[in-house]
Amino acid sequence: MDSYSIIEKARKTGKVEKGINEVTKAIERGTARAVYYAKDVSPAEIVQHIPALCKEKGIQCEEVDSKAKLGIAAGIGVSCSAVAIIDKPSAASASAQKPTTSSTKKPAKK
Repeated sequence: MDSYSIIEKARKTGKVEKGINEVTKAIERGTARAVYYAKDVSPAEIVQHIPALCKEKGIQCEEVDSKAKLGIAAGIGVSCSAVAIIDKPSAASASAQKPTTSSTKKPAKK
């Protein structure tokens, strides 16, 4: 199975992050399971940090030949520099990770 078909399959389940910023966040948060980035991105510095981050976090990383094909596989009508297949946290763990807001009153001013 090639990279593009894997991305299309993941897209149908809604477990895809698109774009370099979202992919970088997914890698740093540890939710990314596989990352694909295009080699025809210009300037190349835009995606240069992706392989190093993936190696550091132990995430599968693969270079694909075309950002246009990557965008199509991700389900958007424009080119895409990077895509991450993610694990969405379950509803129970997601609510446990959200900060709780307490209703503490501010001290009255004198």
